[in-house]
Amino acid sequence: MLALRLVRGSHPLVQLRRLLVAAAAAGVGFLLLCTLGYAVGHPDRSSASLLRLLWCTLPLAATVQFAVAVARTDPSTRPRPGLSAVGLGPARLTAVAAASTAVACTLGSMVALLFYLHLRGDITGLPFDGAAAELLAADQPIPLAAALTLLAVLPVVAATAAGLALRPRKAAETTPQPSGLPWGVALLATGLALETYAGRTGSGGVLAGWILTAVGLAMAGPGLTHWCGRLLQMVRPGAVRLLAGRVLISESRRIGRPLGVVCAVGSGVVAALALGGGIGPLTGLGATLVIACTTATLLTAALEARQSRTLTTEALLRIGAPPTVLRTAALMRAAVLLAVFVPLTWTVGELAAVPLRG
Repeated sequence: MLALRLVRGSHPLVQLRRLLVAAAAAGVGFLLLCTLGYAVGHPDRSSASLLRLLWCTLPLAATVQFAVAVARTDPSTRPRPGLSAVGLGPARLTAVAAASTAVACTLGSMVALLFYLHLRGDITGLPFDGAAAELLAADQPIPLAAALTLLAVLPVVAATAAGLALRPRKAAETTPQPSGLPWGVALLATGLALETYAGRTGSGGVLAGWILTAVGLAMAGPGLTHWCGRLLQMVRPGAVRLLAGRVLISESRRIGRPLGVVCAVGSGVVAALALGGGIGPLTGLGATLVIACTTATLLTAALEARQSRTLTTEALLRIGAPPTVLRTAALMRAAVLLAVFVPLTWTVGELAAVPLRG
């Protein structure tokens, strides 16, 4: 009940972000139900059904990442003076954030179930002259227990991830660790090698190779962002370059990982465009979900970083720093990140497409 009251009293922009999480959850739930319908309609193609289910993990992971980012920027779950006195300490607020995430994802899953049943004709008859009947196996009964189990996966995983991301940490846990850049580069190389081997032998390791590549880019993202900040501070920097570089270094963990994930998704898009070929409706829906969720996660992380700099920005303005300096530093940060991550995205995408062309 407390989570519902906080949700109801939130700012409209916060409500919009929660609705976007619910919309993404609805898309993932619909994909999972379509996979279940394919398995029911084609019991002799178990390997193909399993492969479809594995591909659903990509939009599911992107949606979970977006839900966690929205929970981190939710102002109702931030510790504030006086809340501990009424029993709302950091641990309780973490539980509230997890419950709010579960509510949004559950709402989206229920919408997906109703829409799926409507398209199958289980509620009001077949719509669109039965155009989706074969795709959704409308002539076969859907096991309700299996459908509800699949739909429960996203709310449970997203709520757990939000709780782990927002749990109270000790001071030792918040100190910076040894960089993940070497491990990220190693995983990236391993993933590309696996994709090359799978493409030449015709085995089914392409998905595993792409996942390793994506994990490698996500791990390397914070390190690359950190070195972008170092690059800005090289060779007798002025005040603007010092400010831009210092901000990138301090925020490398917060925005680096979403940047790496967006880079991985972009490389996948580059590879898909290089290969060509038709895209089915469900594949298009899954790709749209992944692109939209990862982009929204990056924008949400940038918003969180901007909110964390509020006190610093106010202090700079109080001592007389012109607003143009802050805007120029922001443009400089964006330019150096684009200069590093865009060529990296294109290179990884081209390398991934080379073995698949053969």
